[in-house]
Amino acid sequence: MIRAYKFLLRPTVRQQQALAEMLRDHCSLYNGALQERRDAWRHPSKTTVAYGMQSAQLKEIRAFDPERQGRWSFSSQQATLRRLDKAFAAFFRRVRSGQTPGYPRFRGVNWFDTVDFPKDGDGCRWNATPHDPVTRVRFQGVGHVKVNQHRPVAGRVKTVSVKREGRRWFVVLTAEQEQPEPLPATGSMVGIDLGIANFLADSNGEFVPNPRHGRTAAAKLQAAQQALSRFPRRKATDRTAGHQRAVDKVAQLHGKVRRQRLDHAHKTALSLNTSDLGWWLVGCVAGRCRDATAGSGEAGDGRAVVGSHRGRAVDAVVPAGAGGSGGGPVREVRAA
Repeated sequence: MIRAYKFLLRPTVRQQQALAEMLRDHCSLYNGALQERRDAWRHPSKTTVAYGMQSAQLKEIRAFDPERQGRWSFSSQQATLRRLDKAFAAFFRRVRSGQTPGYPRFRGVNWFDTVDFPKDGDGCRWNATPHDPVTRVRFQGVGHVKVNQHRPVAGRVKTVSVKREGRRWFVVLTAEQEQPEPLPATGSMVGIDLGIANFLADSNGEFVPNPRHGRTAAAKLQAAQQALSRFPRRKATDRTAGHQRAVDKVAQLHGKVRRQRLDHAHKTALSLNTSDLGWWLVGCVAGRCRDATAGSGEAGDGRAVVGSHRGRAVDAVVPAGAGGSGGGPVREVRAA
């Protein structure tokens, strides 16, 4: 079983600058690879550029620009190219299925917030100073960065990612663990309907109220957005100190609401582990089915917790007659 851990980083001022430069250079690599693919396809020869061809150019790129591209991990740069390759694969998949394609776009430096390291020990090292009571993670070109490790990491660390959220930095780990022992069977099942007036209603007639975190923070968010609207739109490099503080305030409030919603969804999902099997209803419009709730993203994360961490099974069901088709299972999220 693969499980993810997310910890807050405590970088120094120089390390923050190095982390920002790492994101900038990986963003430049991503955009350059995207431009190469576009130009090759627009050429009369209609040449297709694949990941393997671009990955083979990395050695020359690093030798040509040792101060920027040559500073960082070769494997992390390959992961950035794979990220672009996955974006194109998803684009062509949507074209074939008749959906709105959504061609991969160029990324601004403020819209490129994650760098992946495919293997612990290759360009990065988790717990790089085991003799030190303070946990540190080492990134090539950055150094040993302090980590606010609030819980132990179980299992073997496989991948490491560094992520920027506003002015804060995080490290995200994926660890391989043994499958946990399933909870004892109870012989019961429960149906779940995610809603808006109530966060959740189950087949036993119980309701979980919607906490309305967004509505609670609406007044503060309105004041912060009004303060931000007084500044003209500028690039991040051209903003004044007051403008940047206003931007950070709005981002901070949105981030708090998101974390509150996610926390509520996880806690609600963990409270449903008394049943062996859970079903949730999805809504269908014009033959397309999706979760019938505005908070389906957070609720989906919670359902995954029920399915994997607690050893229960969770399935999706289309209500009878919805979308012109009969009811029945749609897909299985995770089986016990």
